Amino acid sequence: MLHHLLSLETLTTGDVSSLLSQAQTMKRQRGTSSRSTAPLAGQTIALLFEKPSLRTRVSFEVAALELGAQSLYLSPQEVGLGKRESVGDVARVLSTYVHAVVIRTFSHSILEEFASQSQVPVINGLTDAHHPCQGLTDVFTIAEEFGDVAGRTLAYVGDGNNCAHSLLQAALKMGMHVRIATPPGYGPDPMVVARAQRDAMLTGGSITLLHDPFDAVRGVDAIYTDVWTSMGQEAEAEQRRAIFAAYQVNAALVHNAAPDSIVLHPLPAHRGEEITDEVLDGSHSRVVREAENRLHVQKAILRTLLVPAESLAVLTA
Repeated sequence: MLHHLLSLETLTTGDVSSLLSQAQTMKRQRGTSSRSTAPLAGQTIALLFEKPSLRTRVSFEVAALELGAQSLYLSPQEVGLGKRESVGDVARVLSTYVHAVVIRTFSHSILEEFASQSQVPVINGLTDAHHPCQGLTDVFTIAEEFGDVAGRTLAYVGDGNNCAHSLLQAALKMGMHVRIATPPGYGPDPMVVARAQRDAMLTGGSITLLHDPFDAVRGVDAIYTDVWTSMGQEAEAEQRRAIFAAYQVNAALVHNAAPDSIVLHPLPAHRGEEITDEVLDGSHSRVVREAENRLHVQKAILRTLLVPAESLAVLTA
């Protein structure tokens, strides 16, 4: 199905559907599998993280454990990816020790270079361009709430960042209608948008780029937001707070969505900035469930990458 998961761009609708179906099955069956028959028994997953993490690290560590594998956390001080040692050297050596590598780093080009030299599957745990595990989880969470997501409408409000890119890719591959509202100059990468539009033509989905957040959320099934200042942009924080002030997801904004709409956020949240406490902790929020679902989606990703296709067919039957 795939050797690496660097972004969602090359996945088909069938690929995404398969991953989400596996995640649903494993969520339902969690705790019932025997470790002695776990599909990844005897394997080791390396977590090579250049950025801090709560959800990505813990969900992958627990996912590996519950599938019978063990995980190995490598901090930036220990590896110095591209500084203490070249990216290629780390990739070539590490892939002789472990069965898969999850990388959380800044530049997407570092991830691509690593994958090009690795002999084992590489999974993007977050880069400045994409967050595929999060995008899959977001669509999985929407599907849990509404069933078939095809034809559902999603509004993304805020910065056109890595989460926006992966959310857009995942949603359009599943036939959703996506509206993205950002301040001028802060929209998603035009190349990502153009490629996602090709998916929309195949699935019946659509993408609309807007600047007015109230227009974006009118009547939608789900509202999504993320921090205005991502890791590595701290010097821009004050400027961004002023630019994005009108894009806060608050009660007034949510009121314009469908009555049964849900609110999503990848966390961590800057409470009082991109989202208010009232909304984040309110009845529309599915943020905690969304975070929980990272575990099940990560398990589906690991199993798909590391279990031979013939074994996977038996496991999913």
